[in-house]
Amino acid sequence: MSLIAFGVNHKTAPVDVRERIAFGPDRVQEALKDLIDARGAREAAIVSTCNRTEIYTHSECVVDALVEWLATSHRMSPESLRPYVYAHTDESAIRHLMRVACGLDSMVLGEPQILGQIKDAFTLAQDANALGPILGRLFQNTFAVAKQVRTDTQIGASPVSVAFAAVSLARQIFGSLEEKTALLIGAGETIELCARHLQSAGLTKVIVANRSIERA
Repeated sequence: MSLIAFGVNHKTAPVDVRERIAFGPDRVQEALKDLIDARGAREAAIVSTCNRTEIYTHSECVVDALVEWLATSHRMSPESLRPYVYAHTDESAIRHLMRVACGLDSMVLGEPQILGQIKDAFTLAQDANALGPILGRLFQNTFAVAKQVRTDTQIGASPVSVAFAAVSLARQIFGSLEEKTALLIGAGETIELCARHLQSAGLTKVIVANRSIERA
């Protein structure tokens, strides 16, 4: 029985691959149930954001079988997904989760949103009865470590998100954003945050392009 963390992120996979294997909140519980009932995992949690999809599990499964599950659950061939996947086991998996939670593995170093996203993943796994003593303790300890890191270091002194960085770059390029129009692609948390930063910068018109009208 091993503790395993595997998935893809912005450093290993292009956007189209990350989009294909992302889990929306409405799919997470079903996926966790399948992973536990059909694949023999003892415990599992799924962290899925615009920049990463990662599965944490306490399982007897080998990594290759878990990658096959991830691919087939999104109607991909395992061969097409494997080149983008990384995996960590036991102590390396623990270290990886803590790095992610502290913002050390983010596109923007130290960005604070990821900790909230991991807490959401923890809650979804709890609601699905997918957590046991191993992952439950791991996530709780991770939250404590991430809080201590932000308290005791300067990583959170100037909180910067991907959304804030994008708007800052737009202001450098275009100067004032007043009376400008922005096209936002997608309707996830980062896009919503970007829209708020754009509004604060004086932008008055936003066009949202998304796959579903409901989310837009």
